[in-house]
Amino acid sequence: MSTLRKLAGQTAIYGLSSIVARFLNFLLVPLYTTKGVFDPAQYGAITSLLSWTAFLNVVLTFGMETGFFRYANLHKDRAAHIYGTSAYALLIGSSVFMLLGSVFSGSIASGIGFPDLGSSVLMLVIIIGMDAITTIPMAQLRLQERPWRFATINIVSVLVNIGLSLFFLAYCMPKYNAGETNALIDAVYNPDLGVGYVFLINLISSGIKLLFLLPSWPRPSFFDRALLRTLLVFGAPLMVAGLAGMVNETGDRILLKYLLPPDVADSEIGIYGACYKLAVLITLFIQAFRMGAEPFFFSHAKEKNSKETFARIMNVFVAVCMSAFLVVMLFLDQFKWFIRNPEFHAGLKVVPILMLANVFLGIYYNQSVWYKLTDRTRAGSAISLIGAGITLVLLFVLIPRMGYMGAAWTTLICYASMAVISYTWGQKHYPVPYNVGRVLGVHGLRCVPMVGCGTASVGWGAEVFGALCAAR
Repeated sequence: MSTLRKLAGQTAIYGLSSIVARFLNFLLVPLYTTKGVFDPAQYGAITSLLSWTAFLNVVLTFGMETGFFRYANLHKDRAAHIYGTSAYALLIGSSVFMLLGSVFSGSIASGIGFPDLGSSVLMLVIIIGMDAITTIPMAQLRLQERPWRFATINIVSVLVNIGLSLFFLAYCMPKYNAGETNALIDAVYNPDLGVGYVFLINLISSGIKLLFLLPSWPRPSFFDRALLRTLLVFGAPLMVAGLAGMVNETGDRILLKYLLPPDVADSEIGIYGACYKLAVLITLFIQAFRMGAEPFFFSHAKEKNSKETFARIMNVFVAVCMSAFLVVMLFLDQFKWFIRNPEFHAGLKVVPILMLANVFLGIYYNQSVWYKLTDRTRAGSAISLIGAGITLVLLFVLIPRMGYMGAAWTTLICYASMAVISYTWGQKHYPVPYNVGRVLGVHGLRCVPMVGCGTASVGWGAEVFGALCAAR
């Protein structure tokens, strides 16, 4: 059990900063959804633009983080060269991306349906580039098992984000709208920027994070072209899997813009995006778990009884996730007031569906150890591509008939399918003695409130089935 305690400790520390970062988005929902700050349509624009960033981040990082962990553990004597090669590869790619994105930001904004938000797109391009550049230095801290340094950098960045959000959106904006301006507000606040303040704030906080990491940047002499080819070959399937994963994770908020009537699309996306945040308790735990688990799995794969350890980790993981599910469902009438504006509450029925979907996603992440440890990363790509295919088909079928409810059900069906496929395939190549009966039993016991929490889940499930039959 000492290995489990070590994983729990690292997950707690790594996860502290990650949880705070994600929880920030949850805590900012009351601010963003307050009347007079952003209405559903404006919040929908923010949600849509941020959804595009997920795809671009996967492309820019090119699976390099996982490749870095893999080869740094296999070749400890070349760790410095692996670090330098990975870091400079992302620096070069991200710099080119930021340059091109800055030049064509206006055209990009028009192309994705937000012609009035060119400045926001420009800031977003730079944010994505800087976040990609910091990926490997942050991974290096995890590899060196320096969780406190990792946590400090993330938390400082988050605190800057919180402070600026409160200043611009909770102080300057209402004062200006009420005609109570002063010299400070007149000097720093521009009402025409609107939703752009969300991206300006994130730009500043990402810049702070980059500044913290510059002292640990590797020397140019550590860049190795031959090693880069090895990392790219390893990472390419992971990038494909990552892109497919982003289709599953954020494709719904992008396609809602184009599959719903133009006059309601942004508002519907805003409602859906705000209510999506109420699934944060599970997604926070999953993120924290992944931060500590990936290096843990690689470093303990050769130990005796490692597979039994992985199976026990799955049991604990599912129990924690489903307990969080139960808490949110039982107190949903209280949690909903984190979304201050009742105009958004129409979307609360997506919460149990999305929470359960994320549990299945977490199970899939747990199982992904089999193809990473056996160097069958193409299997991960294949599973994600299958999931992406399911997602795209169901989104095009269900969204026109059910709106954002179709997007929620699509997410659940996709992630459940991926977990089943991964388990079946993985048991053939890297059999882990997962206690399937126990996992399903925990799911069944905790899912009872889903039917009885006023979410009309059964009725919506029947509508999903009806829509699929009609599509045939």
